[in-house]
Amino acid sequence: MKVEYTLTPRLRVFLKEPFGTLIEGTPKETIRKLKERIAQEKPPRVVSVGDVVSMNMHVSGIHPQLTVIDYISLRDQVIPKQAPVERTVCVKNPQGTITEEAISAIKTALEANIHTHVVIEGEEDLLTLIAVLYAPENSFVIYGQPYMGIVVVKATSEKKAEVKVFLNEMKASKS
Repeated sequence: MKVEYTLTPRLRVFLKEPFGTLIEGTPKETIRKLKERIAQEKPPRVVSVGDVVSMNMHVSGIHPQLTVIDYISLRDQVIPKQAPVERTVCVKNPQGTITEEAISAIKTALEANIHTHVVIEGEEDLLTLIAVLYAPENSFVIYGQPYMGIVVVKATSEKKAEVKVFLNEMKASKS
């Protein structure tokens, strides 16, 4: 397992803020608004990162093409393993890092365009950046913002450029 990127203290603070559009509300409210946005914008891919948001999406009939999960929410609540899937890939990605194998799994899943669960042993949060970077233009990458709602990141060229800046800083911090 090769670590490609390591979170810096500065980015740890910066990335606590929503990286896209925050949809506030209860899970039911946020998923309803998300469905409306998906119907309106018709993104080429929908990706979910995180267990609770992924589970809520699946339960409501939104089946992301790629789901990145670790089966744990907020570090301790185990999430039930129930959702339709065509392929499951398990990779290691320690907390505060992005590994080569996690990057490869996400890239491969997005290229394959089949419903894939990438199950992380470690932490999946930073993999939102990788999903945004490699998702087709205008795809949606959705993750949960604890105690607030969900965040929808539209994978535009501007967002991809922001991700590259973050990753360059994280690569420079590697030891």
